[in-house]
Amino acid sequence: MEIRENLCNGCGKCVIVCPVQAIKIIDNKAVIDKNLCVECSICYRNAECPVNAIKSRRLVWPRIIRNPFSDVIGTHKLTGIPGRGTEEMKTNDVTNRFGTDEYGVSIELGRPGVGTVLKNIELFTTKFSQIGVEYEKMSPVTAILTEDKVNIKDDIKDERVLSAIIEFKIPKNKIDQVLQIIKEVEKEIDTVFSVGIVSRVMKDGSIPIIDILDQQGFKVNPNAKINIGLGRA
Repeated sequence: MEIRENLCNGCGKCVIVCPVQAIKIIDNKAVIDKNLCVECSICYRNAECPVNAIKSRRLVWPRIIRNPFSDVIGTHKLTGIPGRGTEEMKTNDVTNRFGTDEYGVSIELGRPGVGTVLKNIELFTTKFSQIGVEYEKMSPVTAILTEDKVNIKDDIKDERVLSAIIEFKIPKNKIDQVLQIIKEVEKEIDTVFSVGIVSRVMKDGSIPIIDILDQQGFKVNPNAKINIGLGRA
């Protein structure tokens, strides 16, 4: 994004809508901090600039990687997946992606107002590689990992995005190890992150993972996404 200085009247509408506080008014003109900007296009689409001073420039590699991880209507060219995560984390009743002896895990780094640099992903992946997790193949984050599924590709490590979601599954007996890694990374990371667990409801209506998380000191918000009669058995 760019601000055409010769047109800008300093009204500040773009400042209000920017989700990462990358725009400031300096000498009565809006100025975009290129390092903070995550290329989400929100100022371009939603600021309703009265003088049409906001300009969208063609992005090139590696900066172009910022857009699909930040723009809610963007699509990842590497995977063809719109949004920052995959549907597999939300439609297990249809896809059977996660079996009765498995948990699905998602870790979303960054949020509007904060953001994250992509190299923060490595704080988790370097540790997960030691216990062997199975990453979601079509996840945008999986697509930017090196072949060993440990590191972020060197040329995009320092790119800033709104958020990025690590998605994988594990056997149930590895959940304690995963939770321990999450606790360790929490002490090192410089952004916020949230953890999601995909778990089947038992025949008696219980959800054992809730007790496990509670015992490990994790605050649980038991949310559910249920699809009925719309998919294959």
